[in-house]
Amino acid sequence: MTRSVLVARLAEANPHLPRDSVERLVSVFFSALTDQLVTGGRVELRGFGSFSTKARGARVARDPRSGRPVDVQAKRVPAFRPAAGLKRALNARFVERPTIIEPTDQAVGTVAFDSPAKPAQVVI
Repeated sequence: MTRSVLVARLAEANPHLPRDSVERLVSVFFSALTDQLVTGGRVELRGFGSFSTKARGARVARDPRSGRPVDVQAKRVPAFRPAAGLKRALNARFVERPTIIEPTDQAVGTVAFDSPAKPAQVVI
């Protein structure tokens, strides 16, 4: 989703607000989030997740073209940790639904799950 799509969806969901007000609201939100992270703070959105920054130390990398060593300075990078509610929502479509595969003439088959669970033997 792009910023313009977000603004369009918010404006559609709130027809009583002018579109330029929605655009300002989105800009203020992202500015506040950015300012908090720049100062080393943390932003927590309950049920969604938290944004923070992590320190990366200086290191020596390699130039992929020449293979020569390149010094990379220490820096801070943004980090996101999803909330439990967001994780559940993302994985709701991966509910385990058993399906029987490879039946044999002895009426035993393997149950396969849509999730990464191990297959189990069941009697049909």
